Amino acid sequence: MTIVYFDCHAGISGDMTVGALLDLGVPLAHLQTELAKLPLPPGSYALSARRTERRHIPALKFDVAVHDHHSHRHYGGIDAMIAESPLADAVRERARRIFRRLAEAEATVHGVAIEEVHFHEVGAVDSIVDIVGTAICLDYLGVAEVHAAALPLGGGFVETAHGRLPVPAPATAHLLQGLAVHGDCGAGERVTPTGAAVVAALAAGTGQMPAMRLERIGSGAGGKDFADCPNILRAFLGTADKEQGGGDPVVVAETNIDDSTPEVLGYVMERLLAEGALDVFFTPVQMKKNRPATQLSFLCRPEGLEKLARLVLTETSAIGLRHYAVGRIILERRLEECQTPFGPVRFKLVFDGGQLLRAAPEYEDCRRIARERGIPCREVMEQVVAWRHVGGEAS
Repeated sequence: MTIVYFDCHAGISGDMTVGALLDLGVPLAHLQTELAKLPLPPGSYALSARRTERRHIPALKFDVAVHDHHSHRHYGGIDAMIAESPLADAVRERARRIFRRLAEAEATVHGVAIEEVHFHEVGAVDSIVDIVGTAICLDYLGVAEVHAAALPLGGGFVETAHGRLPVPAPATAHLLQGLAVHGDCGAGERVTPTGAAVVAALAAGTGQMPAMRLERIGSGAGGKDFADCPNILRAFLGTADKEQGGGDPVVVAETNIDDSTPEVLGYVMERLLAEGALDVFFTPVQMKKNRPATQLSFLCRPEGLEKLARLVLTETSAIGLRHYAVGRIILERRLEECQTPFGPVRFKLVFDGGQLLRAAPEYEDCRRIARERGIPCREVMEQVVAWRHVGGEAS
């Protein structure tokens, strides 16, 4: 299982996160190609990445030059834009989860419904690029699990579209609830709303680095130069297996429901996945009094159980859930881009102890080719698999 651990000693922001992941080996060209799948106005932004230093420590500075200054974007519009894009399923799911956490924080802070939330800084093109870009990079690296160090609170004040606010800003402070934080840092905004949302939405845990076999380290530079520490975010990429003690404890929670509609259950599944459930599934069951019903089950990290259980109890007629801890054995996986007669196609490679077990073409790539060429998706998948077997090369 591939893990990334964010060392947030100086804090975390969206551009620092993308910079650190690019420094791990994600090609900038790949990020540009994938971001082009979003229906943003042509020429509305330009990406750049350059080597720099923060207090003599080398790092990669990622920047987004915005040419389309759209001052307001509503949460619903952003969510629909990502959901309807041809990005990979995992990319869309992660990006939507981050934006939903942001929207919930803004809704709570301003006392409005989530549908009424509109973003200023967060809704700008650069922040959309940072959030979706983070999801794209994690998918390219084959990251299955994200962890982060305790987050520094910072201090002082920050200028925002809502005026001068204390650090951490109200939305950031709301996002930090439930995460490990500390005050052992200097003044200034160390954690931005985007950075806090990335950790709140994606991190399986905050605090100590999990046991893993360390493979690479990437460093993303922040825009400021702090006097007390190098303003960089380090990303540690590695794999966890039985030898490193990297077990994968998860929780299964379930409840039986006999008086709900398929529409409601479908909505609950979508919400659970957006809020961090690892899997959600329905099983037909026969209850007492011979009533046919549906068993709703979801898989999650132990620290996410309470929040997800509360969601089920709020959104359905269930009056309780049962839950139990289980273990998982997960094979290592990573993505590899292969040149085919149709153009580049990503393959998901599955390994056991370093030995390749199987390779499967990425569905989203095959679907795109099928639509562009007007041929069956099944035929595309069969041809690219055959091409790889007879000598297709990784790019």
